Amino acid sequence: MSTPIQKLVSLGQSIWYDNIERRLLNNGELAAMIERGDIQGLTSNPSIFNNAIAKSSDYDEALGPLAEAGKSATEIFEHLAVEDIRAATDLLRPLYDKTGGGDGYASLEVNPTLAYETETTLSEAKRLWAWVDRPNLMIKIPATEAGLPAIQQAIAAGLNVNVTLIFSIERYRAVMEAYLAGLEERVEQGLSVKNIASVASFFVSRIDTAVDSHLTALNSDRAAALLGQTAIANARLAYQAFKEVFGSERFSQLRTYGARVQRPLWASTGTKNPAYSDTLYVDELIGPHTVNTMPPSTLDAFRDHGRAELRIESDLDQARHVMAELESLGISLADVTQELEDAGVKAFADAFASLLTTIDGRLLVSA
Repeated sequence: MSTPIQKLVSLGQSIWYDNIERRLLNNGELAAMIERGDIQGLTSNPSIFNNAIAKSSDYDEALGPLAEAGKSATEIFEHLAVEDIRAATDLLRPLYDKTGGGDGYASLEVNPTLAYETETTLSEAKRLWAWVDRPNLMIKIPATEAGLPAIQQAIAAGLNVNVTLIFSIERYRAVMEAYLAGLEERVEQGLSVKNIASVASFFVSRIDTAVDSHLTALNSDRAAALLGQTAIANARLAYQAFKEVFGSERFSQLRTYGARVQRPLWASTGTKNPAYSDTLYVDELIGPHTVNTMPPSTLDAFRDHGRAELRIESDLDQARHVMAELESLGISLADVTQELEDAGVKAFADAFASLLTTIDGRLLVSA
């Protein structure tokens, strides 16, 4: 009898682990997860690295030599992160090779304080890409307005890109446009697009957290009927946009050159409201050509009692109804998603600042 994870993968979705810790790399646990088929990739962000470094002594041994070499806290973090991501990509490389580049990626984020700077984001993306020097690396670039041209140019330069912090379908369409335009630039220059991969990280649970607060404030039965429904509806309609764009004649032309679809990646899939199922944002968003990046607790919960069924295109009429109801109730999803993007950029920048403070604190203790 197949497990929920095995069934999910058989339905065309990949699980990427939303976590990285040096302990997992050193004790064989990450390798065992890959070998068992529990995960097909890995994502990281400043918050994850901050937790890994602040809440363990795993990195202490590596800190001293870097500090003695005169590295700043930022440079020390980058060295530690690159070491971890290189180790993760190496563990995932057999899967990358086996799937012909379909899976087996690890993601590393550009400095989040640069989210509103196009050229600096692009130069940092290229620098990190060259430094890690692994074909199964993805560079994470935020889908801010300033990030969009950097995404296009990174794809055109031959980088794999994980586009992060997507909340609205409108911005998601702009992300897909940036991906296609980047591929088209390469084709026009006679360059290969066969080995370029990208995912679009569409955030889920944070939508419900934000919208539910507005619905609760309305204090009506009509508003209460929508609680916990917006995030799934938004993601399902985003998947329809994905099918439209990558089923188009425009992409069909690129496919003749070996181009891959840019898979939607459901991010922020840990359930934040204890009233909702702890596997809600996995169970309801399973479908072909998608990725779900799960934090440890969500992966454990899904392994134990997840429901692996094709649900991504269920109740599309209801999804449209939810969106229409929000509008009629005076809740602007456009405003909510912009606020979430702004908050997401700030949260990652704050985590980065906290990370540097943690490193400086560790150096003082060891001095």
